[in-house]
Amino acid sequence: MEVVHLLRAATVELALHSARFASRNGMHPTDVRALIALMDVSRAGEEMTAGRLGTALGLNSAGTTALVDRLERAGHVRRVRDPRDRRRVVIEVDERAVGLGWSSFGPLIQRTVELLQGYDEREVAAIRGFLAGVRDAAAAGG
Repeated sequence: MEVVHLLRAATVELALHSARFASRNGMHPTDVRALIALMDVSRAGEEMTAGRLGTALGLNSAGTTALVDRLERAGHVRRVRDPRDRRRVVIEVDERAVGLGWSSFGPLIQRTVELLQGYDEREVAAIRGFLAGVRDAAAAGG
């Protein structure tokens, strides 16, 4: 159970870090989750529509529209028409939002990378498998 308790404590600290970031930058916690989802999709070379974002965050259409409007007004995202299908609109993260996030989360990311460098390939694979399993269990509701 010690590992479970450490994971819970790490999760609490990460949530507090995210909440402080949101508060300092006049954001709602859902805004931060949306930016993370958008950056993850971009990093994977994919595109995010408002509908896909809403599904990822568990929001209805009106909530998603309000979220994207709020993030767009703040300069964190932009709506871009798909050049292949002008009816389709993709949500993209503005580089200023990436910079803002990096200024807060960068040191934490760097420290995490440094910690992982102390493990060999097999250990990192075990850590990856464990974290993916916990993520999947949480996503499935337990």
